[in-house]
Amino acid sequence: MSARTAVRRPALAAAAAALVAAVAGTALMQPAAYAVPAENGKALKITLGAPVPNAPLTRGGAASTFELTVTNPSAKAASFHPWIHGLPAGPSRLRAQDVAFKVEAVDAPATDAAVGQQDGGWQGLFHPQGKKVGDGFEVPANGKLSWKVTVGLGKDYPTNNGDLTLEASSYAGELAAGGDASLTFTTDPAIKAGKFTTTFDPVTACEGSTGTDCRELNLKYRADGEGTFDTELATLLRIGGPKPADTDGLEVRARVDGTWRQLKGESGNFELPRTAKGFGAASGERSVLLQVKLGPKAKPAQRTEFDVAAEFGHAEGNQVPFASAVTKIQLAPAATASPSPSPSPTPKPSTSASASPSPSPSTTATATAVTTTTTTTGGTSGSLAATGADSRTGLFAALSAALIAAGGAAAWLGARRREATQS
Repeated sequence: MSARTAVRRPALAAAAAALVAAVAGTALMQPAAYAVPAENGKALKITLGAPVPNAPLTRGGAASTFELTVTNPSAKAASFHPWIHGLPAGPSRLRAQDVAFKVEAVDAPATDAAVGQQDGGWQGLFHPQGKKVGDGFEVPANGKLSWKVTVGLGKDYPTNNGDLTLEASSYAGELAAGGDASLTFTTDPAIKAGKFTTTFDPVTACEGSTGTDCRELNLKYRADGEGTFDTELATLLRIGGPKPADTDGLEVRARVDGTWRQLKGESGNFELPRTAKGFGAASGERSVLLQVKLGPKAKPAQRTEFDVAAEFGHAEGNQVPFASAVTKIQLAPAATASPSPSPSPTPKPSTSASASPSPSPSTTATATAVTTTTTTTGGTSGSLAATGADSRTGLFAALSAALIAAGGAAAWLGARRREATQS
């Protein structure tokens, strides 16, 4: 079993509940369900026959059939929970409906099948007929089971994805080392599958300010290769500090059509403006100017370093992020000037009216001390008019389950152990 395949395999105990939802193709197996590579002593091995017809697959066109066989050379029966994971060449994530799937028993009990999504890919599962998704087969000692598996491309298979690789395995970690198998199907028309890349420019002071409470970021992104994304692209900006409370009171603004707009979000999660459907190489490089500022309710009382990540994903369908960019910023409360010292009172000299026949008493005029206090409020350091919703009015729910943290400094980077961009 390859290392790449091993990290994708869910353990039965943690995945069984999610597999039921996978029948409808609307749920993902939870990332926590990954299994370790099969241990020594596991005996099962999968082999895949040549596809018939052995020809490229077309979107919404003819399918191809191959035989899947699992063998058990050991002296005792073994459980088998078959799982096929589909991974595309290209940047778009796959949805349940992007691959047609059918399974027929050849030398095995009658079989039912289900489809779903797993991470950025598609998944097909099969189990004994009449039983629930998640139930497995029993492979007899020194025996085997076999099925005919038929696959095809859905009519909406993404135009910027090319070849489809199917990895056949067990989601309960029941295979011997090297016991998995795979097939790659080319697509017609053939395309040059590209990549989606994104980066942050170096951090600068906010426009028109040198204040320490605001920093400006320029997020750039582009796609190459053929085809386009067939959904809007959603972008989530995630910010994490040394302590969870450090992100309370942060404000984020984006420059849209020449105007700074405050973004929706809270707890360090902010939704950026969406990218329209049809984004591809012809769209060129895009950039979004962002400002991150300590708002009036911000908690940090001293200079604090924050991790910042921008995650790109489909706005609908399989919303697991397919690309990300990370950087760091430092923010500190705006400095406030100390009050000016009060001047000491200076008495006026006495004056005498010597011309008067009767001497007048001396009069002393006492000057009143006036104290002026000058307070510096930070001026234009990111205090911009808010033209959108308040930053605390909601979370971007579609992507909020994939919490990551740049450089391991906050919890939200831990979930990005899968690929941030398509290789």
